[in-house]
Amino acid sequence: MNQRASGGSSFYENRLLCLLSLTFGIVVFDRSAMQLLAPFVMQDLSLNNTQIGALAAALSVTWALSGYLLSRLCDRRGRYRFVLISSIVAFSLCSFLSGLASTFTALLLIRMLMGSAEGAILPISQTLMAGASSEGRRGFNMGVMQTLGANLIGAFLAPVLLVLAATHWGWRHTFFVAGLPGLICAGIAWRIVRDPPKSVAVESPTGGLRDLREILRHRNIIICMLLSGLVIGYFMLAIVYLPLYITGPLHMSPQTMGVMMSILGLSAVISGLIVPGLSDRFGRKRVLVLPAILSLLAPLGIIFHGETPAVLGLILFFGFTGSGLAPLVMATLPAETMAGHRVAAAIGLSMGAGEILGGVMVPLLGGAIADRWGLAAPLYLQSAFMLTTILLLAMLRETGQAKRASIEASSASA
Repeated sequence: MNQRASGGSSFYENRLLCLLSLTFGIVVFDRSAMQLLAPFVMQDLSLNNTQIGALAAALSVTWALSGYLLSRLCDRRGRYRFVLISSIVAFSLCSFLSGLASTFTALLLIRMLMGSAEGAILPISQTLMAGASSEGRRGFNMGVMQTLGANLIGAFLAPVLLVLAATHWGWRHTFFVAGLPGLICAGIAWRIVRDPPKSVAVESPTGGLRDLREILRHRNIIICMLLSGLVIGYFMLAIVYLPLYITGPLHMSPQTMGVMMSILGLSAVISGLIVPGLSDRFGRKRVLVLPAILSLLAPLGIIFHGETPAVLGLILFFGFTGSGLAPLVMATLPAETMAGHRVAAAIGLSMGAGEILGGVMVPLLGGAIADRWGLAAPLYLQSAFMLTTILLLAMLRETGQAKRASIEASSASA
């Protein structure tokens, strides 16, 4: 599974890391465009809140399905590079088409197509990154690949650039502009990316259901699917309902709310670098516990001690270090559990489960309980999610540390 062990180099490893991190950042940028441009689109197409929610949910559903199905196809055929580049081109074209939509139905279908194109990019990228990474950098590389570009481009640049462009040029032209960077990344990927070694791309003699059963025989995979849903759900609740809580019950201005959410994004960037890197050194399970505990306490801290911006900022910065959990439970642990056999499918399955549970069902649940019990209810739900996460982490089987010990033992005996 190690690209460097099969004739690769740290130069390729670093180039691939930069490209895939940038590419996924653009994916998140394009995915965020619909939510950020919703006020403009709603007014022009006369949409309601339910329809805007349906656009987001539809993309999440097709994202989840394509993430698993296309990843399994790559595991069977070994065409990772081709599928990755084709998916990048497809989602870029879907961004152009979004700007041409004149009805809700047309926009819904286009967003479903975009989800189908984007869903495979992250699991395939993580599979390529796992194969190209040296043993001591796999967790760090996979964490950077999934979080750095996504948070910098999707959390910091997207809100400013997309809203500014829509204000000056209109939302349709903004969708056209949003699709251009993806085409550039596809051209770079054509020159840089290469398929992983044959040991990763295993031709499966069995059908889809038997492949799925084989993956689900591993306890770690099932736990990672649940963890993915809990972690994604935790942060979806924060993204959707925390701005409303800050400007509502906490009575802060929209400008202050923007600063607070930027602090949350900064925490996600830093934890996405530090937590996976530390897991390479100290083991996956041991490193995951502390950010999970901080994330458990963060929503309660917001409710009981978040009245002032300074205190709230500290709670958000330290409390949302749980972002570092995402790449490990969604990609690194599934990849190391399968150890070169159906790796992309395992990653796609974990991410797909996370999208369905956390990206589709949790925001709807959060809205229902917020309407019934107030905006503090989603925060309590976040704490419940992270408490469950801590319990599930205790049930995981270590992969990184155990694998290093096995390699060291083999070297010693040789």
